[in-house]
Amino acid sequence: MPPVKMFTTAVCPYCIRAKQLLKARGVEQIEEIRIDTSPQQREHMMQITGRRTVPQIFIGETHVGGCDDLMALDARGGLVPLLGQSA
Repeated sequence: MPPVKMFTTAVCPYCIRAKQLLKARGVEQIEEIRIDTSPQQREHMMQITGRRTVPQIFIGETHVGGCDDLMALDARGGLVPLLGQSA
């Protein structure tokens, strides 16, 4: 399973929902990068994604997007195959 990385904040209901979905699909470890405690990480996230909101989710090298993007990917049947790719 490729590594899963998520830019988050402490009190983000969308981050919690995204983590729940990923865990339900078999993800055991999520690297969380807290942008509320690190302005440098916030800037980095905005540079690589072009977005300001959290969560911003990466599966391997693929930028999935936010929680709604993750839910839509799962609804289309694309999440499980993406998680099954080798890193």
